[in-house]
Amino acid sequence: MKALSPIQKLRQAIFFGFMCIAATPLVSYSQKSNASLFDGKTFKGWKKVGGDAPITIQDGMIVGEMTKGTPNTFLVTEKLYGDFILELEIKLEGTETNSGIQIRSHIDSTSHASRRWMYGKQVEVDPTPRAWTGGIYDEARRRWLYPLDLNEQAKSAYKTNAFNKVRIEAIGSVTKTWINGIPVAHLIDTIDREGHIALQVHSIPAHLHGAKVYFKNIRFQTENLKPQEFPKAIYVVNLTPNQLSSTEKNQGVELLFNGQDAQSWRSARSMQFPEKGWTIQDGQLRVEKSDGAESTNGGDIISKARYEAFDLSFEFKLTQGANSGVKYFVTLKEETVGSAIGLEYQILDDKNHPDAKAGREGNRTLASLYDLIKANKPERALNPIGQWNRGRIVVTPDNKVTHYLNGEKVLEYVRGSQEFKDLVALSKYKDWDNFGLAESGHILLQDHGDEVTFRSIKIKKLK
Repeated sequence: MKALSPIQKLRQAIFFGFMCIAATPLVSYSQKSNASLFDGKTFKGWKKVGGDAPITIQDGMIVGEMTKGTPNTFLVTEKLYGDFILELEIKLEGTETNSGIQIRSHIDSTSHASRRWMYGKQVEVDPTPRAWTGGIYDEARRRWLYPLDLNEQAKSAYKTNAFNKVRIEAIGSVTKTWINGIPVAHLIDTIDREGHIALQVHSIPAHLHGAKVYFKNIRFQTENLKPQEFPKAIYVVNLTPNQLSSTEKNQGVELLFNGQDAQSWRSARSMQFPEKGWTIQDGQLRVEKSDGAESTNGGDIISKARYEAFDLSFEFKLTQGANSGVKYFVTLKEETVGSAIGLEYQILDDKNHPDAKAGREGNRTLASLYDLIKANKPERALNPIGQWNRGRIVVTPDNKVTHYLNGEKVLEYVRGSQEFKDLVALSKYKDWDNFGLAESGHILLQDHGDEVTFRSIKIKKLK
């Protein structure tokens, strides 16, 4: 199937209602370093784009009325902004609606003049049970960048049917968010160093017609910016390829692939890196396409170091019909002819590779614990073939294991539990003694004869 262009994706998202954000009118700002963006009386400096939801001024507040039959409506600043600190209060009626604050965002200049759309980063306001308020979404482009599965403690910050204080710091490539004083998201992004700010009035189903969203006490600072203290333990999403931020370094994160060489890796068959089948180019580690079979070309590669409890993250890019995997607790003691044995985060083109229909109940699909537990992933969690996806595996010292895909939690289990042993007994691993229970092991990238590319491989030892 031909891939949709970014504009086609945006239009499709709007008309089918799966986008998570809506914007309200924006206001111009004073040149003072800390000034009100909104004078409580006029919309000077703001313009409305997108849908036709009414946006008015009532009692000194910006009020958006969600309207059936119209797409997301945005009230956008006429000016573009780079670095800033934005604080405001927002209230949503009910627990089924949605809103957000666009930052460093853009207006689609190719869309019809009477119906202009927005794309770019948005700080989510989500009163639903999912509770992702303060997370960061990329409207009409890359989708979720920082869902709150990455910081579950912050899910309780939002207060239903009440005004919530939002703080957003966008300084350089770093964006941080707070809800009611609680730190939520820490994102390092590589694009959009300036853009519009917008308030969103989201599209809604008919039964929510008339629900309102309120914005007040909008404060905006562009000079003398002083970042607020942010807990270093909160997970950082760093979209700069093969780089560690100072915060990540302070957290103890290390690069397993530096984008230049394979100094942390060797063949699963020898102490050397494979002479063929794997290439390093343009900051990417690629297993080359061969015959589609396990470990028949360059073979699997493993980390030189062994790990016990850890937080492993990686980016991967699939080609059509491709199969690979990231294995952990690999010991090589089984001395297999094909791929080495270990717990596996499956990497697969679910739509075009037959393995997705094998196994039991989908337990060989992308991000699953291969042949054991199916990944519970919504469609939105997966980026298309040819685009980068972010995987993550967390193993805590108590043997709890969690798989993530693009920041969303897709499965969890406990190594050595009775439930785990029962699943192994039903799997292809039933004949291996103590499968998956090694105290430590290597990280493995699989050669399955298909072209798959990796980058930004990072690991943190957990204690």
